[in-house]
Formats: sequence, structure tokens, C-alpha cells
Amino acid sequence: MSLADERTQNNFILRITKEEWFNQVFSIKKYFPGIARRWESGGIIFLVRKAEKGDSFVGYGILDNFIKRDLLPEEQKEECETMGWRGVLVFKKLYRFEPPLKIKDTIIGASNAKGKCFHGYPLTREQVNSILRTAKEKVSINQVN
Repeated sequence: MSLADERTQNNFILRITKEEWFNQVFSIKKYFPGIARRWESGGIIFLVRKAEKGDSFVGYGILDNFIKRDLLPEEQKEECETMGWRGVLVFKKLYRFEPPLKIKDTIIGASNAKGKCFHGYPLTREQVNSILRTAKEKVSINQVN
């Protein structure tokens, strides 16, 4: 499988900057992205949080579906338009890392990407598997109900 083929797995990193959005994603198992990607059911989305000692993975989710802004109820549609969001990611399963896993301790730490460049960063299947292996070794992984 070529690198291009591996990237079609539709696995990404999302960097959550606001405390409100961080809490929301784990309480309602949804995230409203402002970036365009090929969001597809079954994709793995890693969640990253800005931290003083470097960005860290705070968890990951398995995508159930993506609902485009135009298909949302009127109130959510208006909020999406106001905020510049493209729709809503609905997670089938969501997992939280305790404590968060520093990016620099993973395969992604060797990349040139830093800070806001992680938002929407595409991951190969190999990178996903490596991050999950590292997380299992270093942190507790808890499913969010």
C-alpha cells in the first residue's frame, strides 16, 4: 500500500483550543470542525489540547458520521454559519487519555508540525497504530459513555 493509499483512511488530528469545546466534545461526543476534510465513518480522530509543556493527545474518537451544516436543525445551522463551522462530527466511540499523552513522546513528535498546524493534520494507518501503542504503554485509556 502506498503512502497516498494509507492516507485515504481518513484519520486526523483535531486541536481543541477552547476549554468550552474541550468539555463539550467529551460530554456530547460531538465536535464542530471549521476545516474541510473527508470526514468518513470509521475514521479515527485524535484530539489534541494546547498545554504549557507542549501539545498533548487528550483522547481519540471513532467517527460515526459527519453532518454537513446545511443538514442540521435551523438553530445549529445558524450557529455553524456564525462560527464558520462546516458541520458536526458525531463520534461512535470516544476515549480519553489520563493523563494526556505529550505529542513529543509519540511518532508525531518527530514531524515538523507544531501548534496550530496539528489542526486537521492527516495520519497514516501506521501513525495511528503507533500513537495507540504508545498511549497503551504510557497512559490510561477510558471510554467515554
